[in-house]
Amino acid sequence: MLRRDFLRAGATAGVVAGAGCLGGDNGPAFREGFEDGLGDWEAGAAIGPEVDLAAFEWEVDTGSDEAVAGERSLRIWNEGDYDDGVTWVVHPVPATAGQAYTATVTAQIWSESESFNTLRDAVMRLGPEPPEVEADFPHPGVNTSALGQTPYGGLREPLWLADGWREYTFEWTTPELSSETLYLAVGTAVIWEGDATHYVDELTVTLEPR
Repeated sequence: MLRRDFLRAGATAGVVAGAGCLGGDNGPAFREGFEDGLGDWEAGAAIGPEVDLAAFEWEVDTGSDEAVAGERSLRIWNEGDYDDGVTWVVHPVPATAGQAYTATVTAQIWSESESFNTLRDAVMRLGPEPPEVEADFPHPGVNTSALGQTPYGGLREPLWLADGWREYTFEWTTPELSSETLYLAVGTAVIWEGDATHYVDELTVTLEPR
């Protein structure tokens, strides 16, 4: 289990490795179902400057409480006392330097129930650097699918839109890449007071050269 001791660990993601990195021309560049635990995933968190980051409580782990496929998924919990804060995990994804892509990222994310109140937003990002602060994710309501070429891809969209699992996806029209590594991040952002748990499963990244 990872708590606030892992503050901003996402900024130091390690070497591209692990079962999630697939490669090949006919399948996704990356796929993760968390069947083997966190592996090379690293965690991070951020909160606004009016709150000391050490006071923001959050947890990231894997477990068998909920799953779309297989038996396990990623669990993200964070407190809502401050009506603020974001918690995420990040993993490297292999790419080809000098190549431009149309990237498609998809995740299944679980909410406890459908709610008229937006208690949490899902945040996702794919880019040449890992996120370090909340501002590194898109603004609320933004999905880069319709924006054309941007420095990074991602979304920030409401959770609690369905009882159980719901698919979240975005496209990113990349510039010509200057490195062989991209960084995939997924997490939850606090919107409303109250603690909340969400689960993430079946993450995929496809990279279509253009």
